[in-house]
Amino acid sequence: MEVGTLSVPVVLVSGLHGPSRAAVVDRLLREHPGSLAIHHDLRGITSGLVVRIVRDAAVVLEHAVVRPAHGCMTCAVRDDLVPQLRRHAARARLLIVDLWDCVEPRSVAECLDQAELHKELRLTAVLTALDAELTPTDICRGERLAEVGRSGAVGDERHLAEVLARQIEYATALVLPEVLPDPLPGVGDDELDLCRDVLGHLAPQTPVTLPGEPLPALAGAALCTRELAARVDQPTAQLPCDAHTPAADTVVWRRARPLHPTRFFDAVDSLATESVRSRGRFWLANRPDRLLAWETVAGVVTVQDTGPWLASLPEAAWDLVPPARRVAASLDWSPDHGDRVQHLVLTGPDLDRDRIHALLDSCLLAPGEPAIGLDDPFAGLLDVGEAT
Repeated sequence: MEVGTLSVPVVLVSGLHGPSRAAVVDRLLREHPGSLAIHHDLRGITSGLVVRIVRDAAVVLEHAVVRPAHGCMTCAVRDDLVPQLRRHAARARLLIVDLWDCVEPRSVAECLDQAELHKELRLTAVLTALDAELTPTDICRGERLAEVGRSGAVGDERHLAEVLARQIEYATALVLPEVLPDPLPGVGDDELDLCRDVLGHLAPQTPVTLPGEPLPALAGAALCTRELAARVDQPTAQLPCDAHTPAADTVVWRRARPLHPTRFFDAVDSLATESVRSRGRFWLANRPDRLLAWETVAGVVTVQDTGPWLASLPEAAWDLVPPARRVAASLDWSPDHGDRVQHLVLTGPDLDRDRIHALLDSCLLAPGEPAIGLDDPFAGLLDVGEAT
């Protein structure tokens, strides 16, 4: 990606935990003289009001009410944020986007990765700020945002744990800050160790900054949001490996035989309730050409059809497939099944690896068992995308 040499670095700071996010933003402003932070307060979004705050390390420079054209949280931030970043780029050495609690950074990052912006702005980091005490609990919470008063729009159906998981997994770095002026009472080494342990299961390849440690460098090359997306989208996701720690277990199940749709559907509740977070891609015997994505967080199950397995496409169509997708397919390739694979990863406390493997193995189509004429209990899930 080519970016003009005069472009201003932009960092996104996301996180459900407002005090922790504010602490990271404050530290960035202090450590980078000449930087500005832009924040959209979305508490009034359901009433059609957004408050934009622009500040530096010393003072609030602007406090303005914005009336978005739509009641959509992402649209409100995107439509106002990009013009504000361009307006302030001429006088800022670093632009910090302080995202409201329930805003997921991916949609904002992709808004900034546009060719017409590259000469002025370059996204260099996506940081997620976390509260060490709250994170291990919040990743297990199955309430919808609306139920805890934190929805981002009228009709926001997202769950708190779902948003937190996406903020953690999309980030280029995770930060556990000191919350100034007073650290939270009771948060010590044990809480930090537990949180770091949990993050190691959820995002094992993402660096974690602990209190007092240097923040990631922010003046580098622009991020490519296609590459960020490839890290988390299930057809190409960099999934965790088997792991066992005091806080949790991560169990990986990989097979190269199709799943019987009814037997696997019957196992869904058990898989969702035993694990806190699970991800992966799977192959149903009655849908041999479709790559299906699996996600659960805090008991909420999402199943999606993400398109064809590459083995089901004519070879000429491979040139139209993104490189990351071709690389992922090549790693799973077998002479008999192409890139069709079962690759599910489950994370939770005290998981029984042998029991989970036995349960999932029992869902596979047996040798010689017919793959035609099978009932399809996943049809409804694939239509609505969610079961609870």
